[in-house]
Amino acid sequence: MNAESEGRNAAVPDCNRCAAYFITHDPAFPYGCRAMGFSSRRLPCREVLAASGVACRYYRPRAAGVQPR
Repeated sequence: MNAESEGRNAAVPDCNRCAAYFITHDPAFPYGCRAMGFSSRRLPCREVLAASGVACRYYRPRAAGVQPR
């Protein structure tokens, strides 16, 4: 990996650490975002980046020790 691609990956928030991220019961669309109100086949942060060209602006770190619902 070069420095440019590492910088791009660092700018994308990690959905697994976001308070709005959840796993759905739908095998076709397993990943969801409560903040933006959608589910997808890919992680929501990747969908947002692909659709808009900018990193997700709804990222909120999950509180320490809190497991997703």
